[in-house]
This record gives sequence, C-alpha cells and structure tokens, in this order.
Amino acid sequence: MTSFPEYLDIDYTDGENESPEDYPSLEDKIEKAVEITLQGLEEYENPAIMWTGGKDSTLTLYFVNEVVEEFGYEMPPTIFIDHFQHFDELLDFVEHWADEWDLEVIFARNEDVGEYVDEHDLTPGDDIPIDALNEHNQHHVRDLLEYEEDSFPFLLDTYVGNHLLKTVALNDALEEYDVDGIFSGIRWDEQDARADETFFSPRHDPDIYPPHDRIQPILQFDERAVWDAFWYYVVPETVEGFPDDGYVPQSYDDLPNDLTHADIPISPKYFEGFRSLGSEVSTEKAEEEPAWLQDLEETTERAGRAQDKEDLMERLRDLGYM
Repeated sequence: MTSFPEYLDIDYTDGENESPEDYPSLEDKIEKAVEITLQGLEEYENPAIMWTGGKDSTLTLYFVNEVVEEFGYEMPPTIFIDHFQHFDELLDFVEHWADEWDLEVIFARNEDVGEYVDEHDLTPGDDIPIDALNEHNQHHVRDLLEYEEDSFPFLLDTYVGNHLLKTVALNDALEEYDVDGIFSGIRWDEQDARADETFFSPRHDPDIYPPHDRIQPILQFDERAVWDAFWYYVVPETVEGFPDDGYVPQSYDDLPNDLTHADIPISPKYFEGFRSLGSEVSTEKAEEEPAWLQDLEETTERAGRAQDKEDLMERLRDLGYM
C-alpha cells in the first residue's frame, strides 16, 4: 500500500463532539453525506463499500452511487461479510440488487472457520476447538482477544465468534484487495460505542488490522432519518413506477402501483417487523408492523440482538469491528 496514510489530506476531527441534532433537517443530513462521500472518492486511491444488505449500508451505497454518477468516479467494489449465519432472504436481497445495480461484490469469509464447520457438519452453537484453527486465527483469539478457553461456540453474536467471523474476515479482505478507505454505514445514535466516531475514522495500527480509514457518510442520521431518506429519496429515485413525491407503506403488502418486494431496494425483513438484521440465529423481529412504523424514538433499535456482543462493542471496535 502506498505509504499510507501520508498521501491523504483528511480532517480526522470532522464530526467531533457532534450528534444528529447538529444536522436538524433531512436535507442537512443528506448534504453532509454527499460531502463526505465526495471527499472519500477524491482522497482514497482504492476505496470499497461495506455492504451488509441492511438499511444503513444500503443507504451509504446509494450515496456513493449518486456521487459516482454525478462526478464521474469509478464505482468502488462492495465488501459483503459472509458470516455463515445470514437470513436466506438477506442473501437473496444482496444477490438480486448486486445484479440490478451491476455491483462488484467481494465476499469476505473466514474460510478456515467455514471449512471446519462444513467438515464437521456443525450447527450454530456447536463448539469449535481453538487448536483446530490455523495460526492466523489462533493469533487473533489468543493474542488479540486474550481468550483462554479451549473452544468457542459457533455463534455470530459472541465475543470470539463475532471477531473471527466478521472482523477477521473483513480485515483479511481489506488486506487482500489493498483497500485504503472503506465506506461504512454506522451511525452515532446506534450504540454508545459509536457516539464518538468521526466522519473519517483511522485504523492505522498494523499489529491489529491492515492500515485503512473508515469513511462514514451517515453518522449524522438517526433511525427515523434513514427511513425518511429511503421513502422520499432512495426508493422514488431508483424504482420505476414509485410515486415521485414518496410513499410510506403501512404494511407488508402495501406497495403502490402493483410493485412487489423484488422492485424495492429494502429487505423484506424490515417489512416483517425486524429493525436489525444480525443473523438468523440470534436476531428476532421487534414487532409485527414494518420497522419504520414502530416507535423508533422510545425503543432500542438493536433490542432483538443477542447481547454478549453488544456489551463488548467498544472492545470489539478497537480490534476492527464496524
């Protein structure tokens, strides 16, 4: 990688001590997102987009694509972390829209763990011996996580499972494809561990991860603003036949003009009542009505997620988690 990060002209303090309230209108939030996206495309030599298929990363992908088309940049590849425990509908969503939008998708996987799981026909929750892992993964478990047990459960939303299945897979892909800046769809209001993030977040310690920056265009969005952006900007601008002035569906089947879920770049899981799409094993729907109709202001967005990982988020982020 080219003497990273010396060739960049980045203000790593942009966004310090700010919150969504500093961007009071949806237009303010969008204007900042476009500004950060444009700067990211200008500054980084080999950027990529972290795309989970969820609402936040898809909104980030939308901003990147809009700026690419407006200013004539080359569309960066997307990186999809395949942790082996996705909802089938989410995988279908990613494959469908990657084809519709002509995206290059890099599937980041921890192949060492995946091969052990396949070889021994494991199901989520089964134990994986640490000494069955390769030297690379054992280094992460023993030296970085300082994990002392003999095995760990094959579960995504645990300390070791999250790190090996997501963070190690991501970092290995960043190194393999020489990525210097990756667009990430995290937000200040999601978790306390993300509240102090800045729009350009350095990850420069080579002992922990391949040196790179996180480019974070939607930090200033809250959950409500994300959905407003989808229904009044993203969907009307990307779906032929959707009302130009926007339309907010009131149920799973409430789509205008004979459109179907295959036409809408929003995972059907959100229509079913999920507000967060972690894994099929450890994520439950919050309510029966679509995510955007729920009480977003007074309830927790990630309430349906297993809490082992949530409680350790700050430590995991130090090791390269999103």
